[in-house]
Amino acid sequence: MGEQLKIGDKVPNFKLQASNGKDVELADYSGKKLVIYFYPRDMTPGCTTESCDFRDFNGQFGANNAEVIGISPDDLASHEQFAGLHELPFLLLSDTELTVSKLFGVWKLRSRDGEEFMGMERSTFLLDEQGTLVKEWRSVSVDGHVKEVLEAVKSI
Repeated sequence: MGEQLKIGDKVPNFKLQASNGKDVELADYSGKKLVIYFYPRDMTPGCTTESCDFRDFNGQFGANNAEVIGISPDDLASHEQFAGLHELPFLLLSDTELTVSKLFGVWKLRSRDGEEFMGMERSTFLLDEQGTLVKEWRSVSVDGHVKEVLEAVKSI
């Protein structure tokens, strides 16, 4: 794996298992804007709030030719439970091998309470209809984030 992706890079095709039990690849979204949000874990408070915000705005993303997908290291069983519990209308992709997380540079050394550990940095990326990375939000704070992403979608 080379350097992490930068704004203006064409994102290479990737394939992951999704919460609908199918393999989903980036190429499936060709011709649409794509919002990819990486989050640390299913069922945790911040991730639940963020996912439900994306759910609540999903219609507006759709109206702007955009799809949303969530990616975390959780397995499919966890994703299916999380998506079902919160009625998430978009797919959650399981990156148990961390290949896509590392491609986007969101799997990194984190620290909490003085302990260092490897973990997911909550981050969101916006790709245009050609699969080019046009905007990124790293170390996301959940409040108001989804509205900000929606504004960016409307502006491209």
